[in-house]
Amino acid sequence: MAVEKGVFAPIAALYHRDYRLYWTGQLISVTGTWMQQVGLAWLVLELTHSALLLGVVGAANFGPILLFSLLGGTLADRVSKRRLIIFTQAGMMATALALGLLVLTGLVQYWQVVVCAFVLGTLNALDAPARQSFIIDLAGRDHLMNAIALHSSLFNGARVVGPAIAGVVIACWGIEACFLINAASFVAVLVQLLRIRAEGITKRTETEKSFWAETRAAFSYIRGNPTIFFPLLLLAQISLFAINFSVLVPAFARLTLGRGAQDFGFLLSAQGLGAMLGGLTLAWLSNSGPRRRFIIMGIIGLCGAQILLGCWPGYHRALWLLFIAGWGMVAFGGTVNTTVQLAASDEFRGRVMSLFVLFFMGTSPFGNFLSGVLADSFSIPVAFAVGSSVAILLATGTIYQWQRVEKRRGASVRAGQELTEGCG
Repeated sequence: MAVEKGVFAPIAALYHRDYRLYWTGQLISVTGTWMQQVGLAWLVLELTHSALLLGVVGAANFGPILLFSLLGGTLADRVSKRRLIIFTQAGMMATALALGLLVLTGLVQYWQVVVCAFVLGTLNALDAPARQSFIIDLAGRDHLMNAIALHSSLFNGARVVGPAIAGVVIACWGIEACFLINAASFVAVLVQLLRIRAEGITKRTETEKSFWAETRAAFSYIRGNPTIFFPLLLLAQISLFAINFSVLVPAFARLTLGRGAQDFGFLLSAQGLGAMLGGLTLAWLSNSGPRRRFIIMGIIGLCGAQILLGCWPGYHRALWLLFIAGWGMVAFGGTVNTTVQLAASDEFRGRVMSLFVLFFMGTSPFGNFLSGVLADSFSIPVAFAVGSSVAILLATGTIYQWQRVEKRRGASVRAGQELTEGCG
């Protein structure tokens, strides 16, 4: 993939005005989001002292992805992505403000936290497919992998800064401050979205059909494209069994290690630092395009680190192992994201990315619940080790099948070419 003269390849996407506006707006907003994640987990543990009930909140937060992400993908293919994102981001700001006021006034109850988590999840289900498929409109096909990698670096850089700030904020001003700061941070991204010129409206070649007809068409399209189908299948497997940090890490910090909010923040920051490095690695290598070996390396780092953490738990070891797991998660997820988007045609991209979101986030209710059950029945370290072991086994089978299908398709293409040449 050629890079234009005078463009520094690792930040090539930032040379696009609209992407630069989007990226800088996210820089502030995502930091607030990570502060809220810490505050939400700590609030639930203070109210309930239960890893299982924390898992229920996780399920309420990610469950709407199962119900509404396909609708979000269809909307992203039909309407202005920019306007859809403005609507959902404004709704998230209002929900964060409501949570902050509930905690500040002392009226907060567990059921209210579950309801707010569900509302946030519903908005995210509509928002995420539009955001994912909007990036190519902001940065173009040639710089898509770089744009995704830079956004991952930003997101996970905020994962480093946000939890560390949240730990201090909770200790000094209380949990409510995390929610109120997050609500204020949405102003930055909303202002930048209003300045972006691209609308992200898809030029459709197919006639507009019902929601279910368009969803069936998307499934048929994906089944017929191995370069989309197998990466998405891998994503579902890994997300279900190996990406349940929102339940396991806070429970591990408080219930296994007996640590406070500040140490919990440092654990999340270590994972975020590794994830940021994973994003920077992909940004540096983005000129070569997505490679399957990045997917494999990411799976090994993500799952292998958690297996080691489950076998040999400890605070200082956890800092290093969560760093490696964070690197692996982004190396894996960023490469899958780029592979799928480049393989998808414009008219299907919103729906394809809704399935990316569905498999990446929609599996979390089941994964969080399974992790909570394992943690309560055995131990939190066992939940880390067992989940990641299952993920590696399933991924190995899927990658093997992916390679077999590609070899068969390659052999068929070569046979067809030889037949054509023979007839000629």
